[in-house]
Amino acid sequence: MEKSLDKKLTRILADRTCRDFILADAKDADMAFGVNTPGRDPAAPADTAPLRTLEDYRQFMREVTRQGLVDIMLMSVSSSEQLTIKERLFDDSPVTPAIRANDTTDIWLGDVGHYTQQPSLPFRSSTIDHAQCGRYPCTPAEREVGADLGLYSITFNNDVQHDRESLQRYREFRLEAEQKGFRHFLEVFQPNAPIHPIVDMASFINDSIARTLAGVPSASRPVFLKIPYLGPRAMEALVRYDTSLVIGILGGSAGTTHDAFRLLYQAKKHGARAALFGRKINFAEHQLTFVTLLRSVADDEIEPDEAVRAYHAELEQLDIQPRRSLEQDLEITQAYLNDE
Repeated sequence: MEKSLDKKLTRILADRTCRDFILADAKDADMAFGVNTPGRDPAAPADTAPLRTLEDYRQFMREVTRQGLVDIMLMSVSSSEQLTIKERLFDDSPVTPAIRANDTTDIWLGDVGHYTQQPSLPFRSSTIDHAQCGRYPCTPAEREVGADLGLYSITFNNDVQHDRESLQRYREFRLEAEQKGFRHFLEVFQPNAPIHPIVDMASFINDSIARTLAGVPSASRPVFLKIPYLGPRAMEALVRYDTSLVIGILGGSAGTTHDAFRLLYQAKKHGARAALFGRKINFAEHQLTFVTLLRSVADDEIEPDEAVRAYHAELEQLDIQPRRSLEQDLEITQAYLNDE
């Protein structure tokens, strides 16, 4: 089946005024948070609810994929092996399976440890072969069995040694991916432990992206970017700089429901054409309803505040107790989202 991602990328690149929007469910957090990844049942009391299991987490992947409203399901290689290769979940689906292709040290976010307090170092648990066919090495005929798309992330920390090493590893990955017919999208995080002060974070990230991709030909380029939303000015500057880039945003922490819908709405207003939400979807009281309304906001069918009200109305219909009152959930708790 032709994938909605491929159709949207084609249209967006052909017409930059196109209103198509790419939506991804980022359920790759087992490579970051460990046992806490699936979270707790939001309908149960927070202090007594047991943690959900990895199988619970994968069941949500199945349900969201079968719903067919996201364009990408982002997973760890182990989850993709189960769902993409063994279960063939994506064979007759418009949803594209994707894997997290690396796990830099700044995403080692378990309850115990101090990795995030140290500058990010490049690392890859996954291999392209394992993503494509579940074993190493793949034969040419086996490379279409699994996922053909991966997320590669870089965290620059304004340090020549760390950042140079990260760029070298990214170059190695790109060359291997090009050789093996594997596509990727590039995630650029905010510095997690900058060695030297950064006076203008948005400019630092935009400049880093432009410099990173300047030496990369189209055969090796990411199909789109995933970056933090740092306000309208930064987004518009990057969109204007290189019209060949399809820019997406990452979701960050869960926040309120209005935070999620407003972030997507505002990023699209200023030029983004993709959003990858992980915790915002996973911590929703009802993930399928949340995704339905995300899609409606992304497709310009509903305003963010209306979507919050619609979400609470649906929770009431489903007899699900919301974590917050409607009034609380209509709040915008992230100050930068008030900057239109």
